[in-house]
Amino acid sequence: MADKISEYTIRFQEQEREILSLSAEIQECLSREASLSLLDELKEENARLKYRLKILKRSLQEEEKRSNMFMVNINQRLVEIFGKAIRAAYPELDNPPVSVTLNQQARFGDYQCNSAMALAKMLETRANPREIAERIVQIIPENELIQETEVAGQGFINIHLKRAFVSKLLSGLLVNGVQPPPLAFRKKVVVDFSSPNIAKEMHVGHLRSTIIGDSVCRLFEFLGHEVLRLNHVGDWGTQFGMLIAHLQDNFPNYLSVSPDIGDLQAFYKESKKRFDEDEDFKKKAYQCVVDLQSRKDDLIKAWNLICDVSRREFQKVYACLDIRLIERGESFYQDLMTDVVKEFEDRGLVEVDAGRKVVKPLADMIPLTVVKTDGGYTYDTSDLAALKHRICEEKADIIIYVTDSGQALHFQVEFAAAQMIGWYDPKVTRVEHAGFGVVLGEDGKKFKTRSGETVRLMDLLEEGLKRSMDKLKGKGQDKVLTDDELHKAQRAVAFGCIKYADLSQNRVSDYVFSFERMLDDRGNTAAYLLYAFVRIRSIARLAGLNEATLRKAAETTEVQLDHDKEWKLGKCILRFPEVLHKIVEDLLLHTLCEYMYELATTFTEFYDKCYCVEKDRETREVVKVNISRMLLCEATAAVMAKGFHILGINTVDKM
Repeated sequence: MADKISEYTIRFQEQEREILSLSAEIQECLSREASLSLLDELKEENARLKYRLKILKRSLQEEEKRSNMFMVNINQRLVEIFGKAIRAAYPELDNPPVSVTLNQQARFGDYQCNSAMALAKMLETRANPREIAERIVQIIPENELIQETEVAGQGFINIHLKRAFVSKLLSGLLVNGVQPPPLAFRKKVVVDFSSPNIAKEMHVGHLRSTIIGDSVCRLFEFLGHEVLRLNHVGDWGTQFGMLIAHLQDNFPNYLSVSPDIGDLQAFYKESKKRFDEDEDFKKKAYQCVVDLQSRKDDLIKAWNLICDVSRREFQKVYACLDIRLIERGESFYQDLMTDVVKEFEDRGLVEVDAGRKVVKPLADMIPLTVVKTDGGYTYDTSDLAALKHRICEEKADIIIYVTDSGQALHFQVEFAAAQMIGWYDPKVTRVEHAGFGVVLGEDGKKFKTRSGETVRLMDLLEEGLKRSMDKLKGKGQDKVLTDDELHKAQRAVAFGCIKYADLSQNRVSDYVFSFERMLDDRGNTAAYLLYAFVRIRSIARLAGLNEATLRKAAETTEVQLDHDKEWKLGKCILRFPEVLHKIVEDLLLHTLCEYMYELATTFTEFYDKCYCVEKDRETREVVKVNISRMLLCEATAAVMAKGFHILGINTVDKM
C-alpha cells in the first residue's frame, strides 16, 4: 500500500507542475482552446488523484494502526527482508535458502543470516561466501528493523536491530496486550488426545496425552485457529460384552434401579476373571456383544450406565487439570466402518489373509486388519473411519494424534492407507502423530505403585495437592495468605508442577516422575517460574501503581533500552511469537518451557542491575519510580501469563 501512495504522490506532483506550466502558456495565448481543454482535463484528473491519495493515506494509517495491535515475529520479518535481497542478488537460483537465527553471541549482533555458504554451493560459478554475503548486504534496503549489518568470518551476516523499533513493539504489546501475529489463513485443527478406556480408571499412562494434547490445543487456539478437542475413548468392543453380562448377573433390575457401581475398576477385574475362568459366562458375554452391536434397547441401556460411571470418574481428573474435551469414542464411528471397508474393497485395495481382510499400504510393514475372521471390525477399522470423518466431514486442515510413541507404526500405516485411497494429500492436509515417551519412576522403570500396580491418576493428583500444601506451609505462606489464597496457591503449584514437569521434557523422550524435583523452586521448574511471576507482579504494587496508571504510562512513555540488561530483556520478551511459530511446526512444547525459564532469568538479571523502585534507606518509603523499567516489568509479566496459559498452568497473585 505504501508503494501505491508513493506512485500516486509522484503522479500528483507531476500533474501540479504540468498545470502550472500550462497556466503560464495560457496566459500568453488565451486563444488556444486546445490548451484550455487540456488544462481542464488535467485539473479534473488532479482532483481525482487528490481524492484517491487521501483515501490511500487514510487506509495506510488504519492498516498501520491494526498492525500495531499484534506482536511481530522479528525472525520471520528478517527472513522476508533477506529473502528478497538474496533473490534480487541471485535471480538465477530457484528457491534459494534463507537462514536467519538468533545470534548466540550478543556482542556481535542480535540475529545472524547464515545463507551465504549454502548459496556458494548452489552457484554454478565458484564464489567466495564472504563476497556473497557482502553482495546481499549491499542490496538490503533501508527498513524499520535493521540498524546495521556486518559481514564476519566466512560469510556470516550479523544483524543489529534498531532500538526504536524494539521500543515501539514493546509499547504496542503493553497497550494492546499479547496478541499473536495475524493469520494468513484460519485453519480447522483436530486434536485427538487423552483417550482413556471406558470401565478402566485413568492412570499415569494417560497423563502425558492429556497434558500435551491440551497444551497443543491451547497453542493453536491462541494463534487464532478453530480447534476441535476430541476424546477418542475406548467405548466399544468385546470387553463390553463381559461387563454387561456381569452387570446383568449382579444387578438384574438395572433397567429400573440405577446400579451402585462405586469401584468400576474392581467391577472390570471381576468380570474379566469370570470371562477367563467361566466358559458359560464367556458365551453369555459374546452374546451380549452381538446384542449390543444389534442395538438392543436393554443392552444399550446397560452400556450407557457403564459409560456414565466412567465419564464421572474421568471428569474428576479433567476438572483438576482444567481440561476441556468433546467425547467422540469408537462407538461414534461404528456405522461408518462398513462404508470404509466397502470403499477399500471397491477400489481393489483389500486382500484376504488367513480369513481376515487386510489393507497393505506399505509393502514392508504389518498390514491393517479391517475385518476379523469372525466378521467384526477392529481398532484399525475404527481409526480409519475416524480419520476419514475428520478429513471429509470435519474438513480439517490439521489433524494431530497425541498418543505414546509405541503407536507410531500403527499411525504411519493408517496415514499411508488414507493417502493411498485418496482421502488427503499431505501437501495440503497435515496429519501427524505427536508421539511421546513413557513416564518412569525414580528407579528408571515404568512408573508403578509399590505393589506393582499402575498408578491411578487421581491418586497422583491428590498426592500432588498434599505435597504442594506442605511446601507452601514450609515457606510460611499459611501465615500470610488467606484460606482462599492458600487453596488457590496449593492447586496452582500442585497441578502446575505436574504439567510443567511433563511439558518441559522433550516430548519424544521418557521422563522420570519426581515430586521432589518438580516442587523445587530452583531451576527450570513450575515452582520457580510461578514464584518469579508473583514477584514480578508485586513490583507494581510495591511502587503504588495501579493498572490504569500503567496503561496511561504505556500510551505516553517510550520504553528506554539504553542499559544492556534493558536491551537484553526487551529482545527476549519479543521473541515470544518466534518460539510459538517453531512449536507449531514441530509440536515440541519444551521449547516454550525453555523460553519461559530464559525470560524469568533474564528478568532477574535486569532487576538486579536496573532499579525500578527506589526506597528511602531509613523509612523504606518509595521515593522514586522508573516508569520505563516498570513497563518492562509489566511486559515480562504479560508474556509469562500468556505462556502459562498455553501450558495450561493457572497463576495466582500471591504465593
